[in-house]
Amino acid sequence: MNYVHGSNLDQKENHNTKYLDSTSKTYLAEIRKKYDQWKIDNLALKGPLSLSSDQSGDASMISQRVKLLNEYKNFLDQQHYAEKFDSRSNLHSSVLEEFLLYLFKDVVKEISADALIGKCHAFKDIFFRPSNFLTMLEKIESNVEKKDHDFAIGVSVQSSLTSEGSQKTESDQWDIPAVAIECKTYLDKTMLQDASTAAAQLKQKNPNAMYIVCAEWLKLTDNVNLKKYKIDQIYVLRKQKNTDREYRYAETYDKNPIYCDVVQHLFETVRNHLTIEWEGGVSESLDKGFLL
Repeated sequence: MNYVHGSNLDQKENHNTKYLDSTSKTYLAEIRKKYDQWKIDNLALKGPLSLSSDQSGDASMISQRVKLLNEYKNFLDQQHYAEKFDSRSNLHSSVLEEFLLYLFKDVVKEISADALIGKCHAFKDIFFRPSNFLTMLEKIESNVEKKDHDFAIGVSVQSSLTSEGSQKTESDQWDIPAVAIECKTYLDKTMLQDASTAAAQLKQKNPNAMYIVCAEWLKLTDNVNLKKYKIDQIYVLRKQKNTDREYRYAETYDKNPIYCDVVQHLFETVRNHLTIEWEGGVSESLDKGFLL
């Protein structure tokens, strides 16, 4: 498994040209100590699990994981860390991606040990561009477009294409998400539009896929028509509008925690999608008399 936040921290600790000053090294050492304990505590927990298992302890398990997340986020979101490692470093934003790994790792493993979980390079499109007709007969010259997703649950595919009469095989590897989740510190209109485009592209090739946006804060007004976007669900973990960073550290600012009930709804939505039968074929729908 790829512990994306831990990998981000590794890169900063071992960077050859950046983060070499004493303050950066001190801060990274402090964060490393707290991160290692956060990871240990999460890996020590088992669950939540799939529908085939006893779910009586799921709410308690999610509550424990959210408690650990809030403790770590409160530590990492301190002003001096936020100012030293800005949004471009992805140190803060990668926490949510790794949390999703802890949240879903056991339910996914229970379904299949071979499933993809974590960051992915999803299949987006394929096109062919041989230089001439003779080349086209000898090799296909395929070009596969891929789209990166912050977090996904799905399958990795190894493909091989060979034209008739040719022994030349072209191989490539990509991922097919059953669930893709875009992680944001805050969600604004531009981000929402970009996410909707990514969702539409994903569903065009994989119509049974689910696309979710998960943000800590919201930066949208009531003028935004959410119904027109191609996203299955948007979660705002703190149930709170976004505030600029300089105001977020003011003594008068009341920062909401990440709410357990929102995370529980997210988990149950994804688990349900992973464990139900997917419909959508014409033959299946024809028996009902309505196709969509």
